[in-house]
Amino acid sequence: MSDVRVIKKYPNRRLYDTAISSYITLNDVKELVLSYTPFKVIDAKSGDDLTRATLLQIISEQEDKESPIFTSEILQNVIRFYGDSMQAMMSRFLEHSMKLFMEQQAGFKSPLNTFLGTNPMTMMQNIAEQNLNMWKSMQENFYTRGGQVSEAGEDEKPEENEKKDA
Repeated sequence: MSDVRVIKKYPNRRLYDTAISSYITLNDVKELVLSYTPFKVIDAKSGDDLTRATLLQIISEQEDKESPIFTSEILQNVIRFYGDSMQAMMSRFLEHSMKLFMEQQAGFKSPLNTFLGTNPMTMMQNIAEQNLNMWKSMQENFYTRGGQVSEAGEDEKPEENEKKDA
């Protein structure tokens, strides 16, 4: 059995889970996410990877029916980063921030922390401070390296760009 579950998306927008040989819904895909089951959504005709688009569709539906995580201001600021020289850096920052938050949330839910009586507001403040420190560090690295970002999104040193131009 493959490590990554393959879900095929057909032109009629139906999702077919090849692991269980059955059609599934977006809610079923959401359950795969919640259960940390690795999966990949591919276009049944072209073979294109549609995983991100499917996840964005799930997020969009969640944002419409429940208390939204993303305010209009947050979404507008994210949109402003597309095409900006800082897009790759922002992507890495969001990824690292989310990873840090998830790690700290796991500690927050720990029975030991509950037993020790950790103040939830203090934990949230610590998370915010760590995210701010990480952002400052990323900005310092960006400015130290001259702000050069390659097409792959990796920071480059100015000397590397001069060699490319030569």
